[in-house]
Amino acid sequence: MSRVHDPSKQNAVDMDKARSTASINVVDVRNFLNDGAARWRRREGIVGVLSTDPLFDKSKRPFQNRQQQFLRGEAISNRLYELKEIHKWTQEDMTIALSVMDEGLAISFEPVIDLQATPDLLSKYSALVANKGILGCYLQTELGHGSNVNKLETTATYLPQTQEFEIHSPTLTSTKWWIGALGKTATHGVIQAKLILPGGKDMGPHLFLIQLRSLGEFRLIVLRHSAAGRQRTTVSPRFDHVRIPKENMLSKFAGVTDSGEYVTPPHAKMSFSGLLYFRSKMVTNAGWLIAKGATVSIRYATVRRQGEIGPDGLERQTISYPSLHARIIPLLARAYVYIELGRALTKRVDDLAHGLSSGDMSQLAEMHVMTSGLKVLVSTTGIQDLETARRSMGGHGFSAFSGLGKLYADFVPAATYEGENFVLDQQVVRAALKTFRGLSPTKVPSLSITSLYLRHLLDKDSAPPSLDDQAWTQPTFAILLLEWRAAFLVQEIANTTSAPEPTAAHRASRAVTEAFVAGRVGELITGLDAALKSREAAVVRKVYLLYLLVTVESGLVDLFSFGLFPASREMQSRDATRGLRLAIADLCKDLLPEAIGLSDAFGFTDWELDSALGAYDGKVYEALWAKAQQEPLNETDVTEAYQTSIRPLLLRGQKLAKAKL
Repeated sequence: MSRVHDPSKQNAVDMDKARSTASINVVDVRNFLNDGAARWRRREGIVGVLSTDPLFDKSKRPFQNRQQQFLRGEAISNRLYELKEIHKWTQEDMTIALSVMDEGLAISFEPVIDLQATPDLLSKYSALVANKGILGCYLQTELGHGSNVNKLETTATYLPQTQEFEIHSPTLTSTKWWIGALGKTATHGVIQAKLILPGGKDMGPHLFLIQLRSLGEFRLIVLRHSAAGRQRTTVSPRFDHVRIPKENMLSKFAGVTDSGEYVTPPHAKMSFSGLLYFRSKMVTNAGWLIAKGATVSIRYATVRRQGEIGPDGLERQTISYPSLHARIIPLLARAYVYIELGRALTKRVDDLAHGLSSGDMSQLAEMHVMTSGLKVLVSTTGIQDLETARRSMGGHGFSAFSGLGKLYADFVPAATYEGENFVLDQQVVRAALKTFRGLSPTKVPSLSITSLYLRHLLDKDSAPPSLDDQAWTQPTFAILLLEWRAAFLVQEIANTTSAPEPTAAHRASRAVTEAFVAGRVGELITGLDAALKSREAAVVRKVYLLYLLVTVESGLVDLFSFGLFPASREMQSRDATRGLRLAIADLCKDLLPEAIGLSDAFGFTDWELDSALGAYDGKVYEALWAKAQQEPLNETDVTEAYQTSIRPLLLRGQKLAKAKL
């Protein structure tokens, strides 16, 4: 009798072998990704607290209805701040705690208050906001308008005789909509409304603080003013002539005098500075989300055996198939780049906030363009990468127990919130065209970091790089290609404004942003030797190079369109991109033995991943089986639906069948 092979036992063997194959020091790379050993230890300690607290148990989450999910979310919020007090967590600790959770808690209110409120308003509310003595939401999007903030319909009319603003929703479409935490949680909100001065002058959107619920009984107190002075409660996020004190305007930069004169802000876009904070965080968040997708898919592909029988008599590990690892290894590269890029961007936004507080507006426009383009790029590629990871795992990837379905569903809206992607594309291109039209061959321009690619158009002796045998091993070559692509696309749009092409803005925005990111990747590569030991630096350098090459591959249409990817006459019957594609394949093959080590370096625990297929020990089938046992329907043998529905159906069918005999 032949011995029966047990694939589930092989899983752990395969995972252990993969870990022993990696040449990198996982701890060193983990510290690098987590901004140092000290921060990693803080993250590790916080995850330890959260993952062992019964309230943060995720096992029943897939089976909960909307009401149960809401109650669990509110309990988690309360417990999180209890833990902050118990463990004396700092604000940085709370940032880490929120970053390792996947519960979608409301976080937009506090940054806007901090950035836009006057010192007087902060002195009254900042402690309440920070300690959750009040709970807030950010009321911007309306039923009829979202990305076009200038066309929001809600009004805030200043009444000098009473020193108040009257908040009003004049139409159905002015109803505030899609506002997280508004319905049942928030006591206060920051509302974006058109400022109307005495005489009816419209000053455009501004921010105001408004109370929504009482702090005692938690009842709605959105008030309607009437001639008799009576007030009534409404249950709708529409405002019917609601009065708020003048001091509730977030007027750190723009305000109104007691008599109704407008105090002009130092920059027209000051009220949008809160969006820069949210968009900068999206880059880092996208990096860690892609990292989760990469970790789960790489671990599963490492232990999943399917198809051909190898020399050891076992089916091949699916990660060994080039058609699969060529899809999931690049996810590692994007995660590594976005994590580091996001950290640098967050620092820039923090520096901007400090500058704004002292009156320095010089970086505001630049940061708006940078964060707009990056928001589009990371949300678009993040959505694609999570779906790639999920599909790479076959049928099990579509199970809720893979963990990726929830990640994908939670992240898909990122293409729309904080600025719809195709709308933001237009803003990025408008800024690029403005810079392009300001170029002059007679004077050296002062190009910003997001416009450096345009320098290639100023030097008449400058030319795109030429392909040679070593081209795809050199990061500089890929960076130059991406910069030239961006420059030519912007130049093309500027020269064809009379007959615009509908997709040009999207292509140009992507090209401009990818050129910017490529430049930053070049800087990251340069800094690796100082950040890591030689072996780890060499491996991560390949990861960054892979990012650059797959970015070039995704832009081949534009590169060919502008002759940046030259093909000689002798190559007309051959694939001119073969060298690039082989270079990508070689990098994926080189990184394959490091894949488990590189993904382990993200530092995710099983609690954080919440994925049977991404189990650290590789025992994915045991984990799937265990999760299936937690399904409430499996608690009984005979479902209650038997008596109400299944039995009548069976009896009817049996009766009809018998009648036909």
